[in-house]
Amino acid sequence: MSEDVFFRYQRVRAEIDAAARAAGRDPAGVFLLPVSKTVTAAVIRELYDRGVRDFGENRAPVLEEKAAALPGDIRWHFIGQLQANKVRKVVKLAHTIHSCDSAALIGRIDRISGEEGRRPRLLVEVNISGEASKSGVPVSCCREVIAAAAACSHAQFCGLMTMAPLGAAPEELRRIFSALRELGEAARRETGLALPELSMGMSGDWKEAVACGSTLVRIGTAIFAGV
Repeated sequence: MSEDVFFRYQRVRAEIDAAARAAGRDPAGVFLLPVSKTVTAAVIRELYDRGVRDFGENRAPVLEEKAAALPGDIRWHFIGQLQANKVRKVVKLAHTIHSCDSAALIGRIDRISGEEGRRPRLLVEVNISGEASKSGVPVSCCREVIAAAAACSHAQFCGLMTMAPLGAAPEELRRIFSALRELGEAARRETGLALPELSMGMSGDWKEAVACGSTLVRIGTAIFAGV
């Protein structure tokens, strides 16, 4: 099984590299985050033993359980909707929180980060598509939330994140991902911060995301399906 999972990881990495080059980009500018939410700590350990150090989880209790079972140098990315009562647990463990979707949540993360002596990286999640089923800040409200993230004293505001609708046509995907890139450019101008990250693209749509400037793709199914 180790050969299988690591082979899939390498295959996805090679495909990302090829897509980046086709878009005139440096492949080193696109980070591959394995989304390990559906697999056990033992499967994560197999990739860890091959040198992979970053993994994505979407539930705080599961993140806590896996972090306790695995080496302490793993960089955990929290990618799920974050409830206020789970913030301290996630702040203690997460290297990056991708799903910051309100000024109140960001303020709580920043305060608790100071109390815990932590400096997690934060991404503001924007609901570009406007789907009611999607979490994230509506585009009309994102300036306020971006300003709150930029004002953090402890957590580090690093960029934006979005999720596209499942099964969307390629032209719709490109519209959504290009819109997030443009929001990122506007946020850099307004805040004066570098904001290097655009977390966009998953197993079904990462090619369009890379073409539109994604710096981080979140891949679960293409690596872990059937494991």
